Amino acid sequence: MSRNPARPTPPATVTSLRQQVSDLHHELVRYELVVWTAGNVSARVPGQDLFVIKPSGVGYELLVPSSMIVCDLDGRVVEGDLSPSSDTAAHAYVYRHLPEVGGVVHTHSTYACAWAARGEPVPCVLTAMADEFGAEIPVGPFALIGDDSIGRGIVDTLKGHRSPAVLMQNHGVFTIGKDARAAVKAAVMCEDVARTVHISRQLGEPLPIERASIDRLYDRYQNVYGQSAATNDPGASR
Repeated sequence: MSRNPARPTPPATVTSLRQQVSDLHHELVRYELVVWTAGNVSARVPGQDLFVIKPSGVGYELLVPSSMIVCDLDGRVVEGDLSPSSDTAAHAYVYRHLPEVGGVVHTHSTYACAWAARGEPVPCVLTAMADEFGAEIPVGPFALIGDDSIGRGIVDTLKGHRSPAVLMQNHGVFTIGKDARAAVKAAVMCEDVARTVHISRQLGEPLPIERASIDRLYDRYQNVYGQSAATNDPGASR
């Protein structure tokens, strides 16, 4: 796979991404998607074969921009004094094989993990799911942490799939996005719909949405909903 020619990375770009990635980790806590030190956010450095990710085993309350780690697309540390996340190899694999992805998130959120423990996709039975995911939230294969097996499972499952989220069997949620913020949003939405569909199933079988309606909802939300690029508030979600 071809790589971008080596050239200096503007310090301001990495500094900005370190700040963004640090801030987004606190969003995982705010939305109750993680506990203790589990979970991670990463962001690709634009135009470079690099990404920024959290350090391994450091409490969220201690995370600051300077503690974020810069790695190359083989997962090797380029900048940073701490060891990178134990999921670094998975993030690196995604960036190597999905060049359109600018951000990756991993969470162990409760309801989504419950579906992952069953190895069961979350069916697309809500308009909010059709908007964000355009389909069911799929299940990826069981894989052990430590090499790029998880990354391979993520890529193999999401290639050609509309969903930016995958439930890795017996593990947890991985989401992708055009940038790290979009990947965090997908993780938030994944947990929200996993919870709602679970509650719905306690009342009976959820009603399906016709594929044609899912397609229309997805197209509207992805291409029409919200403000134009010139006026869009980067802090807005829905």
